[in-house]
Amino acid sequence: MYWVGSRAPSLKFDSREQLRKARHSRTFLVERGTGELWSEMQTGDRYIVADCGGGTVDLTVHQIEQPQGTLKELYKVSGGPYGAVGVDLAFEAMLCKIFGEDFIESFKAKRPAAWVDLTIAFEARKRTATPGRSNALNISLPFSFIDFYKRYRGQSVETALRKSNMNIVKWSSQGMLRLTPEAMNELFQPTINNIIKHIEELMQRQEVQGVRFLFLVGGFAESPMLQRAAQNALGQTCRIIIPQDVGLTILKGAVLFGLDPTVVRVRRCPLTYGVGVLNRFVEGRHPRDKLLVKEGRDWCTDILDRFVSVDQSVALGEVVRRSYTPARSGQRKIIINIYCSVSDDVVYISDPGVRKCGAITLDLPEALPGTVARAERREIRATMQFGDTEIKVMAVDMATNQTVRAAIDFLSN
Repeated sequence: MYWVGSRAPSLKFDSREQLRKARHSRTFLVERGTGELWSEMQTGDRYIVADCGGGTVDLTVHQIEQPQGTLKELYKVSGGPYGAVGVDLAFEAMLCKIFGEDFIESFKAKRPAAWVDLTIAFEARKRTATPGRSNALNISLPFSFIDFYKRYRGQSVETALRKSNMNIVKWSSQGMLRLTPEAMNELFQPTINNIIKHIEELMQRQEVQGVRFLFLVGGFAESPMLQRAAQNALGQTCRIIIPQDVGLTILKGAVLFGLDPTVVRVRRCPLTYGVGVLNRFVEGRHPRDKLLVKEGRDWCTDILDRFVSVDQSVALGEVVRRSYTPARSGQRKIIINIYCSVSDDVVYISDPGVRKCGAITLDLPEALPGTVARAERREIRATMQFGDTEIKVMAVDMATNQTVRAAIDFLSN
């Protein structure tokens, strides 16, 4: 156990030599084919990258720093479950409405291969959907679907469609569902509306004011339906950019980032991070249920000693240090538990939304007589280094210089 010493936290910014040319760093964002865009961009210009994937849409806001050619993150990464899979789920919901949810669940369980064939057929048609299309899209129903439905319900697929009164879906004598343009719009709109709404809400934040460009990347960004919706809703606010090979943009960006991880100089912390500590109990300030009496001393348990707050700017290599001492003399081990929270308004590790995301253990060997470690206040220095894709955590016993290290994924945690 340990408690916070009186030493104030210190910040250290590690300077690194800029090893890139400005032009090279700019390729982190755009392909050579759209490189001429940079002739329009100036120091301080802001842009949003919307990574529209299969399951989620993730938004990042950067500001260009010149002449260094580095990037500054203006707001923590945000997003939601608004990926292309939402269109697939809408198609499944449409099938449930026509044929019955019980039948669809039974068909998926008893004819899984045929269900996969059906989803693949829809995926192929989904990719060809365009806003100005006037003719219907045909989706082949597997024979096993038609046969299974007749056995399950005692009627044909065509009869089910007629009874459903869903005029936007027709039946073809060739064994196909004919989805009218209205049907495709109905499948796409909920997911697209969520994406546009999230981007609009992000652009209204004070930290993101003045965005000039919106980059649409990821597999779902290939959809003309999404491209047209973004242009209609946001085209008057910022310029919409869709890079070449939009589906591979994220992969290429990851490779370039691996070659030069210093291109993003300042990040925004996605969570609040800190460690759980004991502090001296103060009557009237600390709740009684946190009182712990040990060796005649009153302690307050479960206090979150904050290292960095959510949405706080952290520079590449920024270091935050804290000093602690063991709660009792003769202690032979210290376990430093690391916690995180999506909220900035947290005081105790037991507060709602706080979760443990890591731990480091430091052994405290018995010191020789007359050494500093024999003193009552044995200093344990904890360090967190931010700004990279991982948070590097280190604890040092200042008496023996024994060190332990750990890393926390900065992006997923």
